[in-house]
Amino acid sequence: MNHIPVLLNEILDYLNPQAGGVFIDATINGGGHAKAIVERIGKKGKLLGIDRDHELVEKLKDSGFKVVCDTFANIQRVAEENGFAHVDGMVFDLGFSSFHIESSGRGFSFLREEPLDMRYDTESGVSAWDIINKWPEDKLRNMLFTLGEERFARRIVRRMVEQRDRQPIETTTELVEIIRKAVPDSYRRGRIHFATRTFQALRMRVNDELEHVAKGIADAVSLLATGGRIVVISFHSGEDRIVKEIFREGERNGSLRRITKKPIRAGAAECAENPRSRSAKLRVAERII
Repeated sequence: MNHIPVLLNEILDYLNPQAGGVFIDATINGGGHAKAIVERIGKKGKLLGIDRDHELVEKLKDSGFKVVCDTFANIQRVAEENGFAHVDGMVFDLGFSSFHIESSGRGFSFLREEPLDMRYDTESGVSAWDIINKWPEDKLRNMLFTLGEERFARRIVRRMVEQRDRQPIETTTELVEIIRKAVPDSYRRGRIHFATRTFQALRMRVNDELEHVAKGIADAVSLLATGGRIVVISFHSGEDRIVKEIFREGERNGSLRRITKKPIRAGAAECAENPRSRSAKLRVAERII
């Protein structure tokens, strides 16, 4: 599956890349947003791509723009080390790549049998296996409630603990079966897959996603030139709240102007073509000093 960039037309409209412009794509993923920007800024322009995943960075090494393997939580340092200051615009797409679901083999998808890893950066941090098999019950339950917004967190976690007491939970298939047995029949037949929220919570915890968003977005603002714009696509209510508050604070202290007071959503045509875009929320702010 090719990674389809979400809200691409809207991003290009808000950023309005011009020839010779300087841009940062802080979440390069499959490179869709970056490639479209590079087409607009031409050979005199510069684009820096950042991603935590070594495999994704390797795939884009011959794309014609600079790509660095790091977390966007370190965006200030990465930008300075690579000569990117006073940038005209930057993109944060906080979703994860189709590559992670389709071919990473790390357990991001509940539709494939894979080891429970879920790390973007496989060289550091704890895996989903560590969390599922080692965390205390109350901590697991809180994770599913807060990051997954999972109303059956208590029942799911109880099943997890009962299973791991017998033997470790090793694969995505085993975890899906535990969730299936824990939730009511009506929930299994719901609009979204019954394992969606548990897998989301695990992925976000494994990769410290909310913490990285808070630091990365706040630090990114200082890299913008006057009139430069930052666009952020979030897929989780917690992420969107963080972005909204950072932009509001920037407006209060006089450094930013919010271009979008309410988030922009994908239209019906895009949602039909790319179902992933249904939960996307786009916010835009502009540096004014």
